[in-house]
Amino acid sequence: MAAVAALGLNLVGCKPKDAGSAVSGDAAEKVYVAPGKHDEFYNIVSGGFNGQMSVYGIPSGRLLKIVPVFSVFPENGWGYSEESKPMLNTSHGEVPWDDLHHIALSTTNGEHDGRWAFGNANNTPRVARVSLSSFRTEEILELPNSAGNHSSPFITENTEYVIAGTRFSVPTDNNADVPISTFKQNFKGYISFINVDKNTGRMGIAFQLKTPGVSFDLARAGKGKSHGWFFFSTYNTEQANTLLEVNASQKDKDFILAVNWKKAEEYLKQGKGRKEPAKYAHNLYDEKTHTATSTIMNEVITLDPKECPGIVYFIPCPKSPHGCDVDPTGEYIVGSGKLAAVIPVFSFDKLQKAIADKTFDGDFDGIPVVKYEAALYGEVQKPGLGPLHTEFDGQGNAITSFFVSSELVKWNIKDLKVLDRVPTYYSVGHLSIPGGPTKKPHGKYVIAYNKITKDRYLPTGPELAQSAQLYDISGDKMKLLLDFPTVGEPHYAEAIPAALIAKNSTKIYKIEENGHKYAAKGEKEAKVVREGNKVHVYITSIRSHFTPDNIEGVKLGDEVYFHVTNLEQDWDVPHGFAVKGGDNAEILIMPGETQTLRWKPNRVGVVPIYCTDFCSALHQEMQGYVRVSPAGSNVQLTWGTGKNPVAEAEKKVAKK
Repeated sequence: MAAVAALGLNLVGCKPKDAGSAVSGDAAEKVYVAPGKHDEFYNIVSGGFNGQMSVYGIPSGRLLKIVPVFSVFPENGWGYSEESKPMLNTSHGEVPWDDLHHIALSTTNGEHDGRWAFGNANNTPRVARVSLSSFRTEEILELPNSAGNHSSPFITENTEYVIAGTRFSVPTDNNADVPISTFKQNFKGYISFINVDKNTGRMGIAFQLKTPGVSFDLARAGKGKSHGWFFFSTYNTEQANTLLEVNASQKDKDFILAVNWKKAEEYLKQGKGRKEPAKYAHNLYDEKTHTATSTIMNEVITLDPKECPGIVYFIPCPKSPHGCDVDPTGEYIVGSGKLAAVIPVFSFDKLQKAIADKTFDGDFDGIPVVKYEAALYGEVQKPGLGPLHTEFDGQGNAITSFFVSSELVKWNIKDLKVLDRVPTYYSVGHLSIPGGPTKKPHGKYVIAYNKITKDRYLPTGPELAQSAQLYDISGDKMKLLLDFPTVGEPHYAEAIPAALIAKNSTKIYKIEENGHKYAAKGEKEAKVVREGNKVHVYITSIRSHFTPDNIEGVKLGDEVYFHVTNLEQDWDVPHGFAVKGGDNAEILIMPGETQTLRWKPNRVGVVPIYCTDFCSALHQEMQGYVRVSPAGSNVQLTWGTGKNPVAEAEKKVAKK
């Protein structure tokens, strides 16, 4: 084991043999997207430790958008505006950051449908749903009885479920104070089955499977003939609780967990599920009110496979498997043991026969273990070092990433022969083929997401940009076309034809449908209202002024809420809003939307407000002032635009 670890350490980040090779002569032409033209694919990429998703165009590699999900984002006020703050609530309170590793795009009949992108929060376990029409996070669901939500999110072929497994097996939430040394007795690995409403996308935990205390890594749903099943890679079958680098790598094989979720549904209908106390947050963003709400849930339904036979089976897999991928037909399940010298390919048909014939090699904590050879279709021999992930080109081939030897390897699914290999720069992790995890991959490209760049880009201090590399896979040989840097540390990504998303893109929010409590749907509705020490400013923005833009009568000790409504009804005309001395961020308000910035002034004086998003030739003139007076002063609350609010107030008094 020590020798294997040393080999890995020595090779990580080393240049492949062909590191100096140039791209093909027509590479620039193949990735060139002329000014005014659009990319063929959207590439939705995880941001890793930044808690965001990034959207790139393929083949150009151009960054189109950053979508904040689990982390505050000052650019548009995500997590700072009063409307978005509830989205970051958890049972632990507000958690304004996380680690987003994996993307899953919604599917219908096993093919991408362009509706939603799902992402995982690794640290404080959560699953998010992002609308692919507004590119905004619409829902975040916390997962109880879980820790290290790395094995997530993975979806069934009609998006019936989003599935999440725990990376760190832990004691149950309602019996958590136990000695760490009792790992084998008290620690469990929970798998959450999250149902998804087919019309709204709204999520809820349908049930959780209580499995033995192992670590779940990656997974894929069955498709076609294997629809109704799910396959997880697992490690730490040694059930170690310390120095896992050594103690969780003792066995030659770990497991793939095969889950018959259709069978689990039958047990639920029979009333076999148990309601157990569990505390977790469910956060929803409403596009009509432009406001989020957070609800704390208090129970979850669990199923114990020991009491419900036929739900789960273990399949031995070469040690420390990472990827677990299902081919487009649903027949072949590919395991990727990080420390293995082969790639095992399992057969769904052989697995079913082995289960029917009870061809087991004992059990693991009460779960039947299928004999390795009984489920095995075959092994890819000498594919490379450190296999991680596999995707499919739709032509009967698979492409696997190899972290240690820094390469992509193409092999045939039927005869298991290696067909081609290309170097990556360097230490590739995930890879993505457009439609690669679906029943009908689009092929054409594969994108490698690399952990180390070294000499690929201009130096930027101790940390360099992570790298994505685009390869042409339309021919027999894979060809490098493009390097492009990424935001954060990319893990998994999915690419989808632009035609499935672009046509449904949200352009504006209709002002007449704005259901926000503090919306001002026209300048005549703009006003300032005092409620004790809270001052609510109903303020509108339109090119190129605010209404009101002069406000007096705010006092020290007040909490001021600027409810900004963007009156524009034109695509791509957001307005920003900021106040001097604000201790949170700016906010960005889309056409027809209302967003709120809370401000508590801490000194007497006249404070500027202004638009932060360039909106017109007179953007610089889009500003105003708020006068802050001492607490207890008799300055009247007045406001206006294009006139002297104090003078107007005095006129009104004189008339009375």
